[in-house]
Amino acid sequence: MKEHSFRLTVACPDAVGIVAAMSSFFADEGGLITEANHFRDPETRWFFTRQVIAADSLPYSLEELRRRFEPIGTQFSMQWQVEETRLPKKVVLMVSKQAHCLSDLLYRWRSGEMPANIAAVISNHDDLRDYVEWHNLPYHHIPALEGSKEQHFQAVTDLLQDINPDVIVLARYMQILPPTLCDQFAGKIINIHHSFLPAFSGARPYHQAAERGVKLIGATCHYVTEDLDAGPIIDQDITRISHHDTIDDMVRKGKDIEKIVLARGLRSHLEDRVLVHGNKTVVFE
Repeated sequence: MKEHSFRLTVACPDAVGIVAAMSSFFADEGGLITEANHFRDPETRWFFTRQVIAADSLPYSLEELRRRFEPIGTQFSMQWQVEETRLPKKVVLMVSKQAHCLSDLLYRWRSGEMPANIAAVISNHDDLRDYVEWHNLPYHHIPALEGSKEQHFQAVTDLLQDINPDVIVLARYMQILPPTLCDQFAGKIINIHHSFLPAFSGARPYHQAAERGVKLIGATCHYVTEDLDAGPIIDQDITRISHHDTIDDMVRKGKDIEKIVLARGLRSHLEDRVLVHGNKTVVFE
């Protein structure tokens, strides 16, 4: 979204008058709502919304909007946030040796398709340094040798604390994050898993799929929690395979799906389209 806007996202127990209160608030303030999405979960009876307001229609700043909206948030026990579209989120990409997801994201970023401020790339290998630095991005090589994982993740944590990113993307970063890191950046770490979860979690999912003789393989973009490959799912997709496909064929086809799913999931997060509730997500299109 190129025009200057404020994005409001809300999750709260459903109640009569929520939409009316928000609509009246913006009408009274002179705010022009350019996009509005609502969803009510019939099982949990929670209400979710994402609204976009033309910033130029309001005579004050983002901070003042937050201050004025606070009473409504309190009245309805809302979990809410307001973000400004012209302030792109700060992103850190984490990789190992495989470059397909990294290359796709960097292409989308350079072409202006992916609205983000990529602050750094972190890797446990040095293989992709030249490629990343060609994009004029900082590359941090932090080895993760056997027996030194604790030191590795401490160094990673220290670096992330210095950068203070809005989102961390595991673009085929082949390491399992420790619970402390998952907790510290809860809701801010996005992973791409090369399987249609919950099927074939963990290592070597294509080999698991081949052994099972499946006819569909997929990829899953999800938030990272301390439970391996079990965090809230943001996006998924699949492609068909047949008995003719070898494991190498499955890996090749799977990489195409991985790139698409990760890019879609990251874009949804960057545009504040994802609301997490428990271990599920509401993703507004």
